[in-house]
Amino acid sequence: MSMLHLHYDVPGDDFTRAGEASGDVKHKLKRLGYEPDAIRRVAIAMYEGEINMVIHAGGGEATVDIDPDKVDILLQDHGPGIADVSKAMQAGWSTAPDNVRSLGFGAGMGLPNMKKYTDLMEIGSVVGEGTTVHMVVNPGKK
Repeated sequence: MSMLHLHYDVPGDDFTRAGEASGDVKHKLKRLGYEPDAIRRVAIAMYEGEINMVIHAGGGEATVDIDPDKVDILLQDHGPGIADVSKAMQAGWSTAPDNVRSLGFGAGMGLPNMKKYTDLMEIGSVVGEGTTVHMVVNPGKK
């Protein structure tokens, strides 16, 4: 059982609310005394995942389990899925529409950044059913 179990609904098509979950987790990790670098890594990875759910999937859910030795993040959506995960992992590759790009999002760095800032990242995606991303950050404590 985790030290702290959190669940968030990520609203779809609402860029003003994207980042609420990652922001809340960031504040909780600060209060728990996690190292700033670990907090930054968790916040970046989660935010990128939230933005992806807003842009591509009409929202989703984030579940976070915080333990002294790891932060376990599970992002799930029921969007269109990712047809080619290996291509989606390439920096700069994006399927974001022009209206999203005009807002400054959709540069194709979401999944690469999620992988870069986590110690473990696994993606499961089925076209027409959705995507699940599991990430783990192994943080230090102050």
